[in-house]
Amino acid sequence: MSAAVPNANAAPIAWAGRRVLVAGGAGFLGSNLVHKLIREGASVIVVDRLLPEGGANRRNLKDVPATLHMVEGDVGDEHLIAPLVAETEFLFNLAARTSHTDSMSDPLGDLDANVVSQLHLLETIKRENRAVRIVFAGTRQVYGSPRKLPVTEEHPLNPPDLNAVHKMAAEGYHRLYDRVYGIPSSVLRLTNCYGPRMRVKDARQTFVGVWIRLLLEGKPFEVWGGEQKRDFCFSEDVIEALLAGAEPTARGRVFNVGGEVASLRELAELLVTQVEGHFIVKDFPADRKQIDIGDFAADDSAFRATTGWAPRVPLSEGLRHTVDYYRRHLTSYL
Repeated sequence: MSAAVPNANAAPIAWAGRRVLVAGGAGFLGSNLVHKLIREGASVIVVDRLLPEGGANRRNLKDVPATLHMVEGDVGDEHLIAPLVAETEFLFNLAARTSHTDSMSDPLGDLDANVVSQLHLLETIKRENRAVRIVFAGTRQVYGSPRKLPVTEEHPLNPPDLNAVHKMAAEGYHRLYDRVYGIPSSVLRLTNCYGPRMRVKDARQTFVGVWIRLLLEGKPFEVWGGEQKRDFCFSEDVIEALLAGAEPTARGRVFNVGGEVASLRELAELLVTQVEGHFIVKDFPADRKQIDIGDFAADDSAFRATTGWAPRVPLSEGLRHTVDYYRRHLTSYL
């Protein structure tokens, strides 16, 4: 990945006093973003369905000041969302179902969460407040198996599963509503995100969480394949990227957001230096191999040049922070 090239015209947004809506704000990335925004003095509303199979966890917002306004519900509920977006300046849209395997076993449920609700949300914004500045959290999964590394935003889209198809549609809606209706939006295609407050009870959100949980429980974890590479970005860096995505220079564009590239075996070896334990390398299960994308590394030079953002937390340090968090709070995520 290229070095950061700060944009002389990019000025970080001062969040103090800003009215911000975080969709999916009780989840992994959403809750980390909420903590950051409140520390910066923003007025924050969270909307989350709090579904048990999703990444939402009430523990994620336990330490947030009482000034936080929490609304339980679906962003696709126009009656619920209309009065909220009417007074909102910024919307960070992280509301989604993220499980690739669940999308294959329950395609209509994934369609409803990741496409239908998103379209209802945009229609509500079109009617109530077209000035809302939206940052939509997309996924690198839309590229499918890369033809060439690192992957730029111009790489062909070839989603390998229904979750990626639906996320691709949702990002397309955001771009269309920006271009046609003037609703300012940007899309960030995130890579493998990890950090405190992620789901660890199963692999619906990320396999990294499962590995950490098993290690802390004194159990071995499985590494499927092991040589395939992934692009890992620590939650603090992801949050800074989301905030940078709200800057005017990012409007109307799609950006990759990467981190540090490592093979799954290298990641496993780093983890067992943090927590005493071991892992077992096994062949890919047949059902997972069909939707695995192989190696992935993001070229995020366009985002760096546009906003001045760059990841700052090395993989080893990010894993240490993550493990330390779950040493203290694991029981709240089981």
